[in-house]
Amino acid sequence: MEPVRLEEMLGRERYGAVREAVRRRIIEHKRSRRVTVGDRISLLFEDRATVWYQTQEMIWVEQITDLDAIREELAVYDALLPRRSELSATLLIEIADQSRIREELTQLLGIDRHVWLEVGPERRVPAIFDEGRQTAEKLSAVQFVRFGLDGGAEALAAGGAPLAIAIDHPAYRQRTPLSEDVRRSLVSDLTDASAADAALRYVRDG
Repeated sequence: MEPVRLEEMLGRERYGAVREAVRRRIIEHKRSRRVTVGDRISLLFEDRATVWYQTQEMIWVEQITDLDAIREELAVYDALLPRRSELSATLLIEIADQSRIREELTQLLGIDRHVWLEVGPERRVPAIFDEGRQTAEKLSAVQFVRFGLDGGAEALAAGGAPLAIAIDHPAYRQRTPLSEDVRRSLVSDLTDASAADAALRYVRDG
């Protein structure tokens, strides 16, 4: 997936004028990119539109106007985009009881070996977690994961095989089949380069 380019960003004044409309459109777009797995974990599959929005919001909130600084923000967020034959997602561990955050995150240590994308009834693709967001004693509530699909798994997905996210951690065993809207959106990441461009244009311009 092509990185978001500097010329695709909106200037601060223009973004401020359309920010609420953009927010409504990104919420709509994310409905076909988000998967909730059980009561504590969700995955948002990243594409050019989600990365553009995160970058645009960071520039707005931090009041960044220097072009080199904007390029640096783009480089950070563009790293979340999937590469060829790959899906990428931000995995969030959401714990409502603030007093139990550390305890529950500790219970989920080692989750990086227990998250899978199921392609059809027989293929399981492991999530590859970015390094540096957990240790033997500590786990971040925000993780970045990638699913690399070999030719066979990619062909199955493109051919209409059902997809699901499964977690088989001893402390958290859940499985969520992907809705057809989400499945179609993720398959387009693998098969249609123009879809990500169109999604960005829609979220940005309406």
